[in-house]
Amino acid sequence: MEVIPPFIEEGINHSLTHDIDELTIVPYFLYPGKKIKAAVNESIGFQEKTGVKLRITKPMTMHKTMIELVHNRIASALSENSVNLPIDTVDVLIIGHGSKDPNAKRSMEYVVEGIKPAYSNVSSCFLEIEEPNIEQGILKCKNDNPEVLVVVFYFLHEGAHVKRDIYEDLNPALEKANLPKVLITKHIGTDE
Repeated sequence: MEVIPPFIEEGINHSLTHDIDELTIVPYFLYPGKKIKAAVNESIGFQEKTGVKLRITKPMTMHKTMIELVHNRIASALSENSVNLPIDTVDVLIIGHGSKDPNAKRSMEYVVEGIKPAYSNVSSCFLEIEEPNIEQGILKCKNDNPEVLVVVFYFLHEGAHVKRDIYEDLNPALEKANLPKVLITKHIGTDE
């Protein structure tokens, strides 16, 4: 949409060069908000310019697959670090971006509630805009006295937030909390 090409217009125009009757557009966003609304509106604008039927799916924000992805990231982190505990003894902290849009928080709560039955404690925090922030999230986890804490980066891409920004808040919070064992998952998207 705005970071790296192809941008929406390029992608749709390229697709329309093929002999197609329909084009399905999937909003690839974790949270509803201004950006997803802008992307959908921009996509809808192409319908007037073509005879190809454009279909825009619902965003993936509150789909059960998101819950499965988070479970898989947690399982991978445990396995890769040779942690062989029953998962109901594992604590989880999900770190999301944060947004002014109230629907964004609902989509995070959907994932938290979806995985909560499997683990000892599950909570969430945000990199920016919303609270609890990362320091507050780690403090809450410390108060739960976890044997092992798995921190899930609820981000689609390994951009600046995942590579740098989260760690600027997470590392000092973890040092201060002095938890016995902390594992950090890969972000939930793919960059391949």
